[in-house]
Amino acid sequence: MTTGADLLALSPVIPVVVVDDADHAVPLAQALLRGGVRVIELTLRTPAALAAIENVAREVPEIVIGAGTVTAPEHAEQAAKAGAAFLVTPGTTDRVLDAADATGLPYLPGAATVSEVLRLAERGLTALKFFPAEAAGGVDYLKSIGGPVPHVRFCPTGGITPQSAPSYLALANVGCVGGSWLAPKDALAKGDWERVETLARESVQLG
Repeated sequence: MTTGADLLALSPVIPVVVVDDADHAVPLAQALLRGGVRVIELTLRTPAALAAIENVAREVPEIVIGAGTVTAPEHAEQAAKAGAAFLVTPGTTDRVLDAADATGLPYLPGAATVSEVLRLAERGLTALKFFPAEAAGGVDYLKSIGGPVPHVRFCPTGGITPQSAPSYLALANVGCVGGSWLAPKDALAKGDWERVETLARESVQLG
């Protein structure tokens, strides 16, 4: 996997996961794999995130582990050192983009406006995260910008549900969606990995 476009083809749904306990990361990744999902985005929103990424990279090499919520230059380097195979940003600044480039990892930079999309495309980045998807216009917005920027494809994330995901996935400029529903907080807290596996299995049928 060497490009952002490769990331969009890994799974119809990329699980977007917030982990409070690093020990949950490995059984979570294993449950996703059993359900047919080969990728996971662990967000850098908790103190446990980097250790969780390191655990998955070391113990579950079959899954492609990425770091999300990369909002500062140092996050990119930290995630790469922890073993992340890709990066995801909710938005972009030049410093964050330069830091992501410096890691050599593929990444999905976040965009919510046409100007942001064009700016990223000027840098050769044509596989993007569309965030926050529902709040920023959802399916209708992505459909409307497909004409002026047909060469750009997206992973919409933010407010997407199993019910709305198929409408996004039906768009020509959408490769996959990000879904937080695959790893509910209560399931992680209880260690209900069977539930995670079931949700993963259902998600691969959406595309």
